[in-house]
Amino acid sequence: MRLRNIAGSREVIADSDFTIKDPQTKKGLFKKEVFENDNPIHLEIGMGKGRFLMDMASLHPDINYVGIEKYSSVLLRAIQKQEQLLLPNVRFIRMDAELITEVFAPGEVDRIYLNFSDPWPKDRHAKRRLPSREFLRRYDRILVPDGVVEFKTDNRELFDFALEEIEPAGWTLNRVTYDLHNDTDMNGGNVMTEYEERFSKLGNPIYKYIISR
Repeated sequence: MRLRNIAGSREVIADSDFTIKDPQTKKGLFKKEVFENDNPIHLEIGMGKGRFLMDMASLHPDINYVGIEKYSSVLLRAIQKQEQLLLPNVRFIRMDAELITEVFAPGEVDRIYLNFSDPWPKDRHAKRRLPSREFLRRYDRILVPDGVVEFKTDNRELFDFALEEIEPAGWTLNRVTYDLHNDTDMNGGNVMTEYEERFSKLGNPIYKYIISR
């Protein structure tokens, strides 16, 4: 279970140089004002403690990475790690993913990562699932025309749901695997998250898709 209440975490986040305050004011200006370069922007929604995001940023210094996390106590762990790494191409936002179209301008994001997202198992909460058609419409608004969404999970029910949402939302399934770590093609260059490492050690298969419009 994620830790959600660490005393002082919001204050640390507010004071950190690695978090973007009032992100709505940066809409359309992330490259110019946040990163001060013209590199592509990759967005991880629900970044947790930030392992995947920062590993990716280390491997790809020519890409700007933005991590979104709504739980302060989880984001605090990522900030603490970034204080040691000091990666110039990483920034964090504490916010709810439902607000992404208020923060990012049309065509401002090149790629979106969804890693081990909350499954929201009750049917009435389906619209809250990050690979739902409702969220795919949001991603459609902020991605460049040839932008893609990559989704990984160990939850088969959530993955099946995600696959069913692609066509109604007007997206195209580019690549899919039901056992990522034994898929030579799709596992090439794979960067694991904390959850991915934990679940795969338990023998759980990892599911992944890549979709575009």
